[in-house]
Amino acid sequence: MAVAVLATAGTLTLTACGGGNNNGGGTTVRPSPTPPATESFTGTPPSPLSSAASSAVASARASASAAASSASARADEFEASVSAAAERANQEAHKRLANVQGRGNAASDVSLSGIPRAQVSDLQAAHVNIHNSTDKTANFAVQVDFRDPNGKVVETRYVGAENVRPGQTVHPYAISHQPPQPILKPEVAKAERY
Repeated sequence: MAVAVLATAGTLTLTACGGGNNNGGGTTVRPSPTPPATESFTGTPPSPLSSAASSAVASARASASAAASSASARADEFEASVSAAAERANQEAHKRLANVQGRGNAASDVSLSGIPRAQVSDLQAAHVNIHNSTDKTANFAVQVDFRDPNGKVVETRYVGAENVRPGQTVHPYAISHQPPQPILKPEVAKAERY
């Protein structure tokens, strides 16, 4: 005798099927689902519309959160792609410029040029063009101030370049951590050769 096992909605039903004759006769199986045991539920189950709305709100919040990832985070990611040596040079530049009075001894050897935003993940950034006009290898420390449309300094970044050969020009980045708007104008505030 063959035995069929049928599980429906958490209920197990055993039904014996026809005898040993293969004449196509047998017992018809009709599953009978049982409702869930609601005594352990709390509150009321959400309606399909309410559930869809909650899902849409959660999705919108997640999208807004992703969209709100700050320019600072994107700048950090971009800068992380720059070598550790460059980061060390930038930190050294900050230390070197702490006691520099005025614009420094290398202000005339440093200029800035723009970078298309598409190349730097829509960040505000500039190439810092450092030219060693001396006859000796030198290190440079540069302070770049980013000014808003009213001329107020809203951010200062430090850029360093080490072992720049005589006559050589290097082009490190100065990257703002400010949002893409308003458009900021970078300027060389200080530059020191050491």
